[in-house]
Amino acid sequence: MSTQSPAEAQMAELLVEVLNLEDIEATEIEPEERLFGDGLGLDSIDALEIALAIAQEHGVEMKAEDETTKEAFASLRTLTAFVEQHKA
Repeated sequence: MSTQSPAEAQMAELLVEVLNLEDIEATEIEPEERLFGDGLGLDSIDALEIALAIAQEHGVEMKAEDETTKEAFASLRTLTAFVEQHKA
């Protein structure tokens, strides 16, 4: 079990809040766990909601057609790193 960094913990809180994940605590999200499919089981609608929340909270635009955006949604760790790298 990996430990969340402070930035990952903040991103996990955002995910739980935005997606209304009632069955999971932010601290239970493994940093390397897949967000889609077998991991948390998120879908494309969830991705849109997350991208909107990230844009509002951090000022980072995530474009669906951009390959780096797709890669960013692999895990909590990659999503957090993407946002940290692209913050205004």
